[in-house]
Amino acid sequence: MNRITLILATVLSLAFTQVSAQDYNKGLEAYQAGFYATALNEWIPLAEQGNERLQAKIGWMYNEGKGVEKNITEALKWYRLAAEQGFASAQVNLGQMYNEGKGVVKDYAEAMKWNRLAAEQGRASAQHNLGVIYLNGIGVLKDYAEALKWYRLAAEQGLASAQVNLGVMYLNGSGVLKDYAEALKWYRLAAEQGLASAQYNLGDMYLNGSGVLKDYAEALKWYRLAAEQGLALAQNNLGVMYEYGAGVLQDNVIAHMWYNIASANGDENAGGYRDERADLMTTEAIKKATAMARECMASDYKKCGY
Repeated sequence: MNRITLILATVLSLAFTQVSAQDYNKGLEAYQAGFYATALNEWIPLAEQGNERLQAKIGWMYNEGKGVEKNITEALKWYRLAAEQGFASAQVNLGQMYNEGKGVVKDYAEAMKWNRLAAEQGRASAQHNLGVIYLNGIGVLKDYAEALKWYRLAAEQGLASAQVNLGVMYLNGSGVLKDYAEALKWYRLAAEQGLASAQYNLGDMYLNGSGVLKDYAEALKWYRLAAEQGLALAQNNLGVMYEYGAGVLQDNVIAHMWYNIASANGDENAGGYRDERADLMTTEAIKKATAMARECMASDYKKCGY
């Protein structure tokens, strides 16, 4: 290649790069504005040229039906293109599709393969998924040590779902010595990120005095935070605390309200507890508790009580 040809090739390459960047930015602006079809039109040519980030994004758009009719086959195609280039988020999504049998024959070995590739790049969600796979023996022999390893890697990156699962393993002594302090530590980290299941578990530890001094006020605080996210187990336990006056004034109306809400959200025990409270209440008190439950749910758990 002579000097003139080399200069010309460089100019054409720069021009192409500038056009590509312009198309990407047009797509990004459209995407951020919610004009997904426009974004897709701008991005598909770039993805076809091998941009793995856009391949993964387009896979997601087909998977979710954003700007295009939902098409699992197309989603799988684009995820695979990005995953084969080593793009971790696409590898996780591809692994999930194999795990669920979504658009493909369910294949736990393939799910493991793609999650491991992403996990080895440090992707926390993939590390968490490997923890789940090993803890439950999904397509592999159950292995607590491997589950603990992968959960810890994800938890140390701040992934709340891994933190709560690590807490459960320490609380139950699954493949590790039972350690309330470690369980409490990981639950708290996840709870402070707003994960309802961790808030509920932390409430349980304070209610029962598991590795901490029994503290009804702390239990109530964490149960309430989880209940306000709609977690039925926490709503039921709030009912228990009001029924027995644990850390609060005993109140059948509030107990009935929380039991009623928990029952509506699927707790199997709450309906019976609600009816037991009702046997001790006046008709007016029951009406009041029911009205309060309706207001609580209608307000997305912002107005719950007197």
